[in-house]
Amino acid sequence: MRKFTVQNKKITVYPAVSADSPIIYLHTYSEEGEDVYRELKEKNCPDFTLAAICGLDWDRDMSPWDIPPISENNTPCTGGADEYLHLLEEEIMPRAEKEISGKALWRGIAGYSLGGLFAIYSLYCSDVFLRAASISGSLWFPDFKEYVFSHEMKTTPRCLYFSLGNKECKTRNPYMKTVQDNTEKIEAFYQGKGIDTTFELNPGNHFKNPVKRMAAGIAWILNR
Repeated sequence: MRKFTVQNKKITVYPAVSADSPIIYLHTYSEEGEDVYRELKEKNCPDFTLAAICGLDWDRDMSPWDIPPISENNTPCTGGADEYLHLLEEEIMPRAEKEISGKALWRGIAGYSLGGLFAIYSLYCSDVFLRAASISGSLWFPDFKEYVFSHEMKTTPRCLYFSLGNKECKTRNPYMKTVQDNTEKIEAFYQGKGIDTTFELNPGNHFKNPVKRMAAGIAWILNR
């Protein structure tokens, strides 16, 4: 395990045993990376490196554009995803990949909530990720479904994983109640393009079993 910090972002790298293995970049709201890595090791996945990133300015770094608060007690999202993606590619990833043996066989990106939104958005702005997992992803985000349908990804990913809790859409919030419908339509759109996709519906709300959900999504893209 190796740790370093870039502009207040905390990165922990769990290196693969063998050279030239895949590397997964996981964005988390808090420091769940170690628990996710432990869960993945118990699943006997193919050898891989996990680079877990936290300490993010969540509502800025993970959001593709500005939106006002979606509820009375919420905060605005301030559209810093492009800026953060540049930091990820130019500083975080080169530093993380100094810790691995050989070269990355392929790169994947995964995230929970807004991190899951960012994982999909990044495919439209960068060609470095070949697999992605959007776990309980915030695909309710205003205009994101329309963005997906009207823009081209930088490169076609090998596979895409989507998941939600089955209670996430059961809300009066007019934005968040669209999350399951949007996710299902986005997943079907990619499937129609010939991309290997899956959508998994888990029991519970947005906050139930995030570690297990993240591990399940990463395991799926590692095993394709």
